[in-house]
Amino acid sequence: MKLEYKWKALSATSVGAMMAAVDSTIVILALFPIATDLRTDFVTVVWVVIAYILMSTALVLSLGRIADMYGRKRLYNLGFVIFTIGSALSGAAPSGISLVLFRAVQGIGAAMLVANSYAIVTEAFPPSERGKAFGINAIVWGSGSVLGIVLGGVIISFTSWRLIFLINVPIGIFGTLWAYRTLEEMKGIGEKSVETFDVQAAASFTLALISLLVGITWGLLKGWSDSITIISLAASPFLFAFFFIWELRFSRDPIIDFGMFRNRTFTFSIASAFLQSVAIFSLNFLLLFYFEGIDGLPILTAAYLIIPMAVMTSITGPLAGSLSDRIGSRTVASVGLAIQAIVLFMLSQLNPSTPLLEVAAAEGLYGVGGGLFWPANTSAIMSSTPRSRLGVGSGIMNTFRNTGMVLSFAMSLVAATSVIPAEYVSRLFVGSINGKLPSALAVQYLSGQGFAFEISAMLLVAATIMTLAKGSALADAMKKGSPSGEDA
Repeated sequence: MKLEYKWKALSATSVGAMMAAVDSTIVILALFPIATDLRTDFVTVVWVVIAYILMSTALVLSLGRIADMYGRKRLYNLGFVIFTIGSALSGAAPSGISLVLFRAVQGIGAAMLVANSYAIVTEAFPPSERGKAFGINAIVWGSGSVLGIVLGGVIISFTSWRLIFLINVPIGIFGTLWAYRTLEEMKGIGEKSVETFDVQAAASFTLALISLLVGITWGLLKGWSDSITIISLAASPFLFAFFFIWELRFSRDPIIDFGMFRNRTFTFSIASAFLQSVAIFSLNFLLLFYFEGIDGLPILTAAYLIIPMAVMTSITGPLAGSLSDRIGSRTVASVGLAIQAIVLFMLSQLNPSTPLLEVAAAEGLYGVGGGLFWPANTSAIMSSTPRSRLGVGSGIMNTFRNTGMVLSFAMSLVAATSVIPAEYVSRLFVGSINGKLPSALAVQYLSGQGFAFEISAMLLVAATIMTLAKGSALADAMKKGSPSGEDA
């Protein structure tokens, strides 16, 4: 039986999602051997993580606009190629600085993949099945996260850290060939267009976001009075202001169609996604610190305790996606956020005697909440995006989500460094601490971690309120008969 195009499209984007999910977890486990082998410092090791997120965040909006103009298939395939090249270069990196640069290349490829994958799926599936499609995507992300932890443990224990990057090369080659063979270009996309790409807007937005993220991370690592920190943070609002003024008053073909934000579903779903991302990304970092510094576990053992979250996300995601197709995204996403908020309030009470099984159970419940929220919210955003702007809609969504990840990452480091010496934070971060934290530092760390979890929980409460306040993108799209919610 011939496979329908929608499933071919989902399979092609799933390969990219799997590669990115594996990469997101496996790199964290390899930071200590990377630092040791390349004789690099803590700042450089942190930027091995940040460089990837930075580039994939700063470029995704512009790349989404380019894809709307010149073709999603072309840019998606190019993303596979660049990500694969970046992976090969990272695996051969001779120094810490070169590894940071090659990770940035990976991030550029990831931005091309992310800017197009959600648009491709939205285009291929009717509104009544998009929740199911994004739910299946949640399986891929959850499975990839688990696979990254397992593979990371095996690779670090028995081979070289370089293999964590080189393993992407055959996957990337297969993904490129499969996407080229299976994906189709949407009618009208990729053909000669009278629209132009706004280089000034793209450059100002990219520089503004890079300036903001560099300022935040540099402030954490080098201090808030450092000249680079001050200049970066001071330049960012001016660059953002230039971007918005240019887009609203002077651009002939704006990168962002600000009319999209008149759609309440789109706007509130984007805001919810941002707040959820700020809340969730720091969780794994702080729990890894907890397992290492409070329970005295080695980083590989600590990483295995993160698995329940990913597993439950994989199990819940497709069920939640199908449910959101039937009853709408608002209820499903709100329940997911409420569950995650409750779990974070529970985790804020962690102490040295808390059983690990109890923590693992809380993580599993947190994964259920994520599995409910993510596919429903993604479906709401993409279904309320005009068909001709799917790349831009995907770019906006991922820009806010990824920015939330960086802010969350910063928040977790602030929570840790504000209560314990930086030396211990760096050892916890790279996984080189031997044994538990001294008892006095352990008490201080738990206080900072609990406060961070309480802040995250309140952010999720705010995200829940926003989700409840929006309409249902699916209902809007189906009522008006719009295949992509473009009239919603």
